[in-house]
Amino acid sequence: MASRPVRVPFLDLGATYRDLQPEMDEAWARVMSSGWYVLGAEVTAFETEYARYVDAEHAIGVASGLDALTLALRALEVGHGDEVVVPSNTFIATWLAVSAVGATPVPVEPDAQTHNMDPSLIPAALTNRTRAIIPVHLYGHPADMDPILAIAREHGCAVIEDAAQAHGARYKGNRIGAMSDAVCWSFYPGKNLGAFGDAGAVTTNSLEVADRIRIARNYGSRQKYVNEVRGMNSRLDELQAAILRIKLRHLDDWDSRRSHISARYLEALSGVDCIVTPKVSAHVDHAWHLFVIRSDERDWLQSRLSDVGVQTLIHYPIPPHRQRAYADLRHLPPLPVADKLAAEVLSLPIGPHLEEADVSFTIESLLTLSQEGSPSRRQPGDLQ
Repeated sequence: MASRPVRVPFLDLGATYRDLQPEMDEAWARVMSSGWYVLGAEVTAFETEYARYVDAEHAIGVASGLDALTLALRALEVGHGDEVVVPSNTFIATWLAVSAVGATPVPVEPDAQTHNMDPSLIPAALTNRTRAIIPVHLYGHPADMDPILAIAREHGCAVIEDAAQAHGARYKGNRIGAMSDAVCWSFYPGKNLGAFGDAGAVTTNSLEVADRIRIARNYGSRQKYVNEVRGMNSRLDELQAAILRIKLRHLDDWDSRRSHISARYLEALSGVDCIVTPKVSAHVDHAWHLFVIRSDERDWLQSRLSDVGVQTLIHYPIPPHRQRAYADLRHLPPLPVADKLAAEVLSLPIGPHLEEADVSFTIESLLTLSQEGSPSRRQPGDLQ
């Protein structure tokens, strides 16, 4: 069967290269001619520039966002027999990092408005085995950090932020990047700040945490062939660092463009039948990595949007507790909010290179479909 033509792409990953091609090509040539491709000058420069951008003392480049979380947990001495509080509604990498260090993920349901972990539910999830809490700044909307940090201090837990979707976001005027023990970043190509392959980082104000991660990412070594701990190979490479340095200079402009598109969606779609638009807390600056609507007619909406050429994605169709990878966690209580979100969420196109006409077409298509209504909502006498 022939694929449907795409009129509005969900995200045009090639647009950043076309936009910045001269700078990108120069960076590629600079790195290739240097003869140094791992943990060199480009990585050092990016770490300095990114730490400055997020107002952190230290940034450590690693190979992926998952590695960033895993290394942060290890640096904070979370391991076998420990428990880590995680959101029930998140990409599975948050849980996988906990499992990778031998700890057990303990899910907490989200606030139905922001889709982020509900701080009021955290105390009930804590036990004498809890060693850390991992809030996720989902879709680019910062989690409510003040109560999370207060709970952690009271109970002696570490806090590790999963900021994979929050590049440039702010909480109460402060950039995400240094509020907790460690903040973990993904630079996967589709992120607001994306490399041309896998890449990640940890930012922190703790010299001890930073030093542990620097050693662990490089086989447990700070001096070649001298291994202090059982480390791993998780190094941000020079090419990706050079690309990220260029893109970082454009991140605020791209985030501003995402904010403009989200404002158009919110103005046009708020109050529309069968669509629930995102709610933004008054004390945050949303990075708008994703613009996620909810609808009990989600599957029909997605199919009909595809028919007219509008690409959408679902973040995420199967929550971690429903995945086969965690079938062994049979003791988990029901997680109805995460289940409901998984059945209703739909992400609209919001890339920074999306044309105004494409935004308009997406809005018009949704308005038309909301008036049409899905077959399940039509009365027997309605016209088909």
